[in-house]
Amino acid sequence: MDEQNNQDNPQHNNDLHPENPSDKNSVTPLINPIGAAFIGLIGGFFLYQFVGGLITILIFGLNVEDAPVNSLRLMTMAGQFLFILLPALLFSKIFYQNISAIIRLKIPNWKEILLFVIGIIILTPLLQSYLYIQNYFIDELAKTSGFVNSIKETLDYLNDFLEQAYGDLISVSNIYEGILVVLVIAVTPAICEEFMFRGFVQRSFEFKLSPFKAALITAVFFGLYHFNPYGIIPLIGIGLYLGFAAYMSSSIIIPVLLHFLNNFIAVMLYFIFGDDDLISSAPTTNIDISSSVAVFLTLLALFAGLIVMIKKYYSDNLKVKLQN
Repeated sequence: MDEQNNQDNPQHNNDLHPENPSDKNSVTPLINPIGAAFIGLIGGFFLYQFVGGLITILIFGLNVEDAPVNSLRLMTMAGQFLFILLPALLFSKIFYQNISAIIRLKIPNWKEILLFVIGIIILTPLLQSYLYIQNYFIDELAKTSGFVNSIKETLDYLNDFLEQAYGDLISVSNIYEGILVVLVIAVTPAICEEFMFRGFVQRSFEFKLSPFKAALITAVFFGLYHFNPYGIIPLIGIGLYLGFAAYMSSSIIIPVLLHFLNNFIAVMLYFIFGDDDLISSAPTTNIDISSSVAVFLTLLALFAGLIVMIKKYYSDNLKVKLQN
């Protein structure tokens, strides 16, 4: 949807937004917003993966796996702030001259937070159930198809590499390392990635595309960005929900909080139970496919009901605002 259509249809801009303090029509992009979004995506990826990787090699040498793990954790955290968060803020200022409106710096109320938190509580096991089903069928197909099996072997290799790196990053020996891991795995990505993806990138897409398309495209790139071969669809699902939360609430605070909770709960469960399956998206054995499908469908129905409830909440708020 282009800007002219949005301007001709003010109801669309205010749809389900009872406060709408940062209407995009009050911001004049200095370049094409789609181009700005891709500058954010490509620029952030290049800076974090390549420039950050080069700096890491210059500091620790080519044998990065031999570097002190806490130093790598600090480098990871610094890289996200320098090469993801900072560019999101700079791009918002340079291309739109209004950081607050683009990033959606608005404090939500507790009812909004509660609704969306319930959603992430339902969505997390829902996507885990999907992952069991997906991996079950991949495993079954790999047994009968050489082509699928070759793809699976490649995915397994990539997944093992990522799990090794992630496992080293998340394994701790004392409470201080645990606090550092929470900062690196839960706090930092929640802030930096959300400001870039649900803030600058999705907001840029919203100038030219429908809210759903903007959130979906952003979610796809969010999933690809994480290089998780088996978890790409669940990551897109989480990203889409975070985009929905950002758009409906007009606040970056909610997706930041949801992102933090998702990562924090996973880290805490890993600390408590020490089960590698909690941080793995690879196929596991002994999956009860019938139970997984039943759980998936049940949670899907609950999640759909919650989405309807969230939309009704904002619709009712808008009606009250218009009446006043």
